[in-house]
Amino acid sequence: MTHAHQLIIGIDAGTSVMKAVAFTLSGRQLASASVRNAYDTADGGAVTQSMTRTWADCAAALKALGEKIEHLADRTAAIAVTGQGDGTWLVGKGDQPVGDAWLWLDARAAPTVTQLSALKTDRARFEATGTGLNTCQQGAQMAHMQSRYPELLGAAEAVLHCKDWLYLKLTGVRATDPSEVSFTFGNFRTRDYDDVVLDALGLAAHKHLLPPVIDGTRTVHPLTEEAASECGLLAGTPVSLGYVDMVMTALGAGVRSEGLNAAASAIGSTGVHLQAKAVEDVVLNAQRTGYVIALPIPGIVTQVQTNMGATINLDWLLNTAQDLLAEFGTAVAFDELLGRVDQWFVGTKPSDILYHPYISEAGERGPFVNANARANFSGLSVRHRFPDLVRAVVEGLGLAARDCYDAMGALPREVRISGGAARSDAIRSSLSAAIRAPVRVSQREEAGAAGASMMAAVAIGVYPDMDACIADWVTPHLGAGEPPLAADAERMQRLFEAYQTIRTGIAPAWDILAAR
Repeated sequence: MTHAHQLIIGIDAGTSVMKAVAFTLSGRQLASASVRNAYDTADGGAVTQSMTRTWADCAAALKALGEKIEHLADRTAAIAVTGQGDGTWLVGKGDQPVGDAWLWLDARAAPTVTQLSALKTDRARFEATGTGLNTCQQGAQMAHMQSRYPELLGAAEAVLHCKDWLYLKLTGVRATDPSEVSFTFGNFRTRDYDDVVLDALGLAAHKHLLPPVIDGTRTVHPLTEEAASECGLLAGTPVSLGYVDMVMTALGAGVRSEGLNAAASAIGSTGVHLQAKAVEDVVLNAQRTGYVIALPIPGIVTQVQTNMGATINLDWLLNTAQDLLAEFGTAVAFDELLGRVDQWFVGTKPSDILYHPYISEAGERGPFVNANARANFSGLSVRHRFPDLVRAVVEGLGLAARDCYDAMGALPREVRISGGAARSDAIRSSLSAAIRAPVRVSQREEAGAAGASMMAAVAIGVYPDMDACIADWVTPHLGAGEPPLAADAERMQRLFEAYQTIRTGIAPAWDILAAR
């Protein structure tokens, strides 16, 4: 690495946006470029993405970054790539795509998931992966392809994930990483493939399609001449294969810092809650839900639960108010209503209204799975008004996060939060009170790309290990801890007991309402 090599480029291939972000070797973000990509939907729950278009979008984002940073090619020390998880990206002869990729949004495998989940062998699969079976996953999708679309697997030479496909295009190497392996086909303790899992999925005959596993903190491959030409970079530049975007984002946002494990919640349209743990501290629930995903730190994994609906619940309530006002000729912008949430929260006396935030038409997936689950208010009386409902919805998001963390065992000592909702005082205070722990806001703008770039920084020797890198790249970007008031924590503890009691008791009613 010469003196000129001052930057690391992190690629974050999301479902709808492809990003390329430039960081200094010490973690300061310099510039980013993005390209909108697209996916297609079809009958039967099909959601697919063009693999050739995805690579073109990646190359376009890298070229656009080069237009923002002078001499980017000469200054780049390494490239790192992460991307959307799950899904199935098949590669055939000559490394050409076998049709379009099945995304994590694709629901076609639902009947296969139902069949596999009912087998006694699924418990053994869950004990190995720590991950509940669902339609998002490559294993479920491959099992479904095997019975319904055998021609796809028949034409395939390798089965990849999104970032693996981009790594192949960048380096010419077919590979995947320990994070995808640990929760899909492998064992989170060994970070390698597990025959017990393949047998449970009925995929032992297709083991030859699974690519070698490499760790991007230790192994890099050079950028090919062809890829360099397409991306506007230099051939031979080291490329690091990052872990799946979920844990890269958590790593960049502070799921671990100062050598200690913590937790991270991304409160957006959905809620993603991750807790870093030593392997021996993982608690697997009886419901077989959640994920266990390896971190690029020896012996450390993240245990994950995700709830389907977070801020979309608040969007629903505010949109309802907006529609009502419009009926009477008063136009109020949504952002204006959103800006009032913190005021309504502070100006409302705490009450005993409970809200279960299952507003998504897909039901709930964490910490329990029920496609029929629906949102509800409990505890309403004639004295309650609209601001009370707003407060209940905000507190419901905190209680839903607590429900997820509760399913992982001991509650975290501290939670780092990211996403647009982290700017809300009301949401932060509700989350800290519900979890009974301080929250710290991550100021990192592009946490996913940062997490992958941190792996590259270790791989090329800028840092000796991930914890040393975290000290520069993560810890300085964390705000001060915001602990809950004791009275608020005690109140939320009482509400949480009622929250779990109600959501368990009302479940049979959801099934009745869903019956046709």
